[in-house]
Amino acid sequence: MLGLTGLIWYVPSWTPVSAQQPTGNIPTVTGTVLGPFITVKSEGANVRAGPSSYDYGLIGWLVPGETAPAIGWSPQKEWIQIIYLGAPGGVGWVYAPLVSLSAFELPIIEPPPTATPRTTPTINPTYAAAFQVQVTPTRLPTFTPPPPLATLHFEPTAGTGPHVPMGLVILGLAVIGILGAVISFLRGR
Repeated sequence: MLGLTGLIWYVPSWTPVSAQQPTGNIPTVTGTVLGPFITVKSEGANVRAGPSSYDYGLIGWLVPGETAPAIGWSPQKEWIQIIYLGAPGGVGWVYAPLVSLSAFELPIIEPPPTATPRTTPTINPTYAAAFQVQVTPTRLPTFTPPPPLATLHFEPTAGTGPHVPMGLVILGLAVIGILGAVISFLRGR
């Protein structure tokens, strides 16, 4: 004996159970959607807290082929509000081109207010003054015209001796070069 007083020992009793229990007329829950619903197309769709990709946060994802009950349109009819139990309030918004809608007779629903930022950005005036450009007035530059362009003129000098035309000198050198080439060609044979 351990000396424990006041303890009650519970021994469970085992009763045999049949292999299959009859269900009778117990109603079962089915996933059939009543009323208008959306079906997600092949890309899948993000579920957002409101009808905008920029102003509202992402709250879920619908896989391709998934259905959800549709509640209404956004004012521009670009987004559809659906019942999405994974979100606060049980509703979410999907972008309409990503889903197909079973009926177009949905009411227009005003979007929820956008979330307020946690902090309001303020600018310290001391820091803002450091980035202000101080413009000091200066005189405009004056235009000074360039000096006139000096051109060189070569004039032939007269009376400095016998004058041989330059073309004749070039022609003579060309004849001597050709004669040298012919001679070297003939000697190479």
